[in-house]
Amino acid sequence: MPKVNKNGLIKLALKARQKACAPYSKFKVGAALLAANGKVFTGANVESASYGLTCCAERVALFHALTTGEKHFTAIAVVARIDGGAMPCGACRQLLSEYAPDALVFISDSDHPSAVREFTIRELLPGAFVFPQA
Repeated sequence: MPKVNKNGLIKLALKARQKACAPYSKFKVGAALLAANGKVFTGANVESASYGLTCCAERVALFHALTTGEKHFTAIAVVARIDGGAMPCGACRQLLSEYAPDALVFISDSDHPSAVREFTIRELLPGAFVFPQA
């Protein structure tokens, strides 16, 4: 398992944030998801006029990784321009708890990327609903 370089992940999330499609809220978010094999998958939020169809940066990165065959993840970095950084929403927490339950979560304000808050998925969503494994 690769050593997690949180500053490197934050930098990749910052770069991903530049590709966000946020014409309505102007709130741009970037994410970088580290697979256990060392590959990194990035994502940015994509908004829709039908707000419920909007997809968060975390889910874009996760879906990209999953659809390329990755199954094991060690960390995700999320950056946005808000004091303290943007926390993952409930939907992102649920999906991360299912597909990356042991991952670390690094949160940072894009204007202050050296200030990083760190959580586990289980801290963000204790008692998550997961389908029992057979």
